[in-house]
Amino acid sequence: MVNKFYKNCRTSIFLLLLVTFWLYTPASAQQSVPDFFTYAELTTLYEQEIIPQTLESKLNRLLTTPIVDNSYASTTPLRFSQSPQLGEFLRVVQWNVERGLEYKAIEAAFGSEARFTALLDKEKFPPESKERRKVLEQAAMLRTADVIVLNEIDWGMKRTDYRHIAADLAARLKMNYAFGVQFVELSPVHLSQEPAHADAGENEVLNLIKVDPAHYKGLHGIAILSRFPLENVRLVPFKHQPYDWYQSEKKGTNWLEKGRREIANKVFLEETLREVRRGGRTTLLADIADARLPSGRVTIAATHLENRAKSANRVKQLNELLDMVKELRHPVVIAGDMNTSTEDLTPTSFQREFKKRYGNPQYWIRKGIGYLLGFGMIEDFVLDGLTFWRKQSDPTVRHIPFFVPNSERRFFTTLKNFRFADGGAFDFRGNPSRSIGSKGKMLSNSNERGGKGFVTTYQVNRPIKFIGKYKLDWIFVKPADLTKPTDSNGSYRFAPHFGCTLAAVNKIVEDRISDHRPILVDLPLADPPIDEKKAKRLKQ
Repeated sequence: MVNKFYKNCRTSIFLLLLVTFWLYTPASAQQSVPDFFTYAELTTLYEQEIIPQTLESKLNRLLTTPIVDNSYASTTPLRFSQSPQLGEFLRVVQWNVERGLEYKAIEAAFGSEARFTALLDKEKFPPESKERRKVLEQAAMLRTADVIVLNEIDWGMKRTDYRHIAADLAARLKMNYAFGVQFVELSPVHLSQEPAHADAGENEVLNLIKVDPAHYKGLHGIAILSRFPLENVRLVPFKHQPYDWYQSEKKGTNWLEKGRREIANKVFLEETLREVRRGGRTTLLADIADARLPSGRVTIAATHLENRAKSANRVKQLNELLDMVKELRHPVVIAGDMNTSTEDLTPTSFQREFKKRYGNPQYWIRKGIGYLLGFGMIEDFVLDGLTFWRKQSDPTVRHIPFFVPNSERRFFTTLKNFRFADGGAFDFRGNPSRSIGSKGKMLSNSNERGGKGFVTTYQVNRPIKFIGKYKLDWIFVKPADLTKPTDSNGSYRFAPHFGCTLAAVNKIVEDRISDHRPILVDLPLADPPIDEKKAKRLKQ
């Protein structure tokens, strides 16, 4: 009887300790699991424009609830990378990985020198060659990332072998992660139910693919991977969604848009597939905390702005993002695919194209001024060409109304003029001693500049010289103590240094790992020991 009493006490104490441990484990350390759609529900999401309330509620929860896993939270302080120039620093990488189609190459680039080296073609990267040395250096830089922001990643899609890209990569790298759903992909559900036939037309390849209902989840979104535990994680869809990916894509394309897509396919080898999906563009935010960080905390905001929209609509989404972080009094890093193409890639129509050119007052004003000054067709063509050329690699260039307009410029002036509640500003500085290639122009500390404009981060399959290449991906940083975005005499504590675009590492597979290149930036924990005056003297 006594033994039974003690046995029951031990069991009760064990259960009490277990419950206490669970209750006092931080919410960020527990993995949150979404309520997935069944295949029948996914079919309903595709077929019915107005869906039942239960499905709508389930969809809204999925689009606003981040999936968080802090399985690799460490009980001992983590070591930061160090360099003579910066001292201890935090390294942030951003990469739009094009759904994770080349997952094995992505995993090798981040995770293993041996596996990465095994992927290198000996003819393309000969031993002891400059090309091989460069690509190995870039992979080594990726392996030391403290925080990784990923755009366009799948979970439960046939095209990526039903992988949970964020979770699989985080497990391989022993990192914590947060994943946010942007879209529930519905085209594969519909197409897999269609009869396969050779003359399927649009999406012919997808039409021949049958998805596995047991494994298909259809999730596509953004992720943050971190060596540090992720706290205060939130997923905030933009209120302003300028393109309806469900109605517009389900409606299909008219003859003019089909023609534009066909040209893109034949000239640039870029096939634009119809993507019927529910959801929209969003921002995933998470904090990392460590006493050695300025203010002990940094907020990472991973985002992906709309590509099928005018530049003005991306500015609206940017303003929403800035409202999300405005009250923060510690450093902030915003990273992602901003789609700053300077182009409006909304599917077109004859009426829309007519209004864009002939219904635009700026067009007629420019024509009138041109004719008064004696400009003819050739001069007009030259102006159009100059406008396109100057914006493609540098969407920050000045907007000159009527002659060489740049609608994307407002995006960058909005960021530059923005002030946080504590007076802090985003770092727009460019110092030769703190940037790759000693460029020393606006934003070169945080985003690598090239010979003309920025080093582009996106390109089509077959670019024609400079046509088909864009600077779409960006990292913007609010440092610890900066109140003026271009103050070269201000503090450089936790300010961006040596922003870099890793073009070589993206070329290790035959067709490239992704249509986007990875970018990174280093953020020193203290004001780095860089002598600006000495650097200027050496350059002279």
